[in-house]
Amino acid sequence: MAFIQMSLLSQSLYRTVPVSVILPADKIPLPGAPVRENRPFRTLYLLHGIIGSHIDWINGTNIQRWAEERDLAVVMPAGENMFYIDHEASHNFYGEFIGKELVELTRKIFPLSDKREETFIAGLSMGGYGALRNGLKYHETFGCIAGLSSAALVEGIDQRTDDVETFIDSRTFAESIFGDLSGVEQSDKNPVWLARKLAEEQAPLPDIYMACGLEDFLLEKNRKLKDDLLGIGCQVTYEEGPGGHEWDFWNRYILKVLEWLPLETQTQAGVGSGNIGK
Repeated sequence: MAFIQMSLLSQSLYRTVPVSVILPADKIPLPGAPVRENRPFRTLYLLHGIIGSHIDWINGTNIQRWAEERDLAVVMPAGENMFYIDHEASHNFYGEFIGKELVELTRKIFPLSDKREETFIAGLSMGGYGALRNGLKYHETFGCIAGLSSAALVEGIDQRTDDVETFIDSRTFAESIFGDLSGVEQSDKNPVWLARKLAEEQAPLPDIYMACGLEDFLLEKNRKLKDDLLGIGCQVTYEEGPGGHEWDFWNRYILKVLEWLPLETQTQAGVGSGNIGK
């Protein structure tokens, strides 16, 4: 399993961005196992949460082993604390970077499939919001979207104040990310608005998976977001389970995401340090 840490010069962000990639191109098949046909890899673009980084998923979950078993490429970019949306004034077009430029660049560098039905986006918390927003905005690129404990904060965001304990919950921080809060709900920064627009245009809607922990402070917001998307006509698979806003939950449920995605069949782990001689 190749684990690659690299830097990409982004035109959308006008700077160099760190990106981690899991690429099962070097997998040695177990004795007697069939060799995978040489064809492009299905790909998951996987987004971290707030205060996180491009190596969070590697440190917090078993995504590397599970991706290898399924012959899945995984691309994990750095998103800062910017919620993966566009910030025109500072030339920080994170949405454009995630939904378009990153896909184009990684397809040039690696043997990744260019098919919509083999290209997926997912994330946790802030990254869950980013996956839903950009998966719908760039629906022609992504066939499936998954959001774990998604930061479904758009509804009612214009009611925020600065009388809060942490800057993340403050009105000032929200304005620095979303701009004028009075117009956010009726804009492409709102996954529900995007889904409704696509439904009205009869455009193809990606399949959606959502999950949230029963002890998560975002549980009710995720339930509401799920209901809104279902009401529009989106195909949503929704699950809840024990856990809060933490890595034990995300580790369990990223596996469920991989089991839900339309991945290759009859794949398996390759030779590794744990099974030499077996």
